[in-house]
Amino acid sequence: MLTLPNLLTLSRIVAVPVLAFLLWWPGWQLGYALAFALYCLMGITDYFDGYLARSSGAVSRLGMFLDPIADKIMIAAVILVLTAQGWLRGPLVGDFHVIAGLIILVREIAVSGLREFLGGLQVSMPVSRLAKWKTTFQMVSLGALILAGALPDWNVVAGDTVFNVPHTVGIWTLWAAAILTLITGWDYLRVGLKHMD
Repeated sequence: MLTLPNLLTLSRIVAVPVLAFLLWWPGWQLGYALAFALYCLMGITDYFDGYLARSSGAVSRLGMFLDPIADKIMIAAVILVLTAQGWLRGPLVGDFHVIAGLIILVREIAVSGLREFLGGLQVSMPVSRLAKWKTTFQMVSLGALILAGALPDWNVVAGDTVFNVPHTVGIWTLWAAAILTLITGWDYLRVGLKHMD
C-alpha cells in the first residue's frame, strides 16, 4: 500500500543512485555540497516516514520491510563510494579507517540475516538505546565526510599536520559508530544464539 510514509521510504531508495553519482568525483565541491543537502533530506525523510506511520496508524508490512532496507542501502552506498574516492583515508594511519567502515557494513549484513532468522521463529529483536546511538554517530559521520568534500579548505594545522575539520569529525565519529557497532552486534548475536540449536 503506497501511503505517504511508504512513498517517503521509497524516495530514499530512489535517491541513493543520485547520491552516489554526486559523490563520484572527489574534486567536485558543488557535487559534494548537493550530496550533503540530499543526504540531510534523506535523513529527514527517514525520521518523518516512521513518525507519520505511527502517528496516523499507517504502519504497514511494506513499510516495515522497506524502511530498514532503505537505511542499509543508503549507508552501504555512501561508505563504498567514500572509500573508493579516498575519503576514509586520513593522516597518521592512512587507509586504516576503512576498517571502521567495513565493521559497520559487516554488522549490517549479519544483523539483517539474524533478524530474518529470528523472524521465522516469531522472535522479535527490538532496537536498543545503544543501537540508536550507533545510528546517530554513523549518520553524523557520513554527513561530515560528505561535507569535507564540499569544504576542502576548512582546515586546522596541528604541528606539521593539516586536518580538515569536517573530515576529522567524520573519521572520529565513524570509529565511535564502529565501536558501538561491535558492542550492539554482539548483544544481538547473544540474543540470536539462545534460539539456535
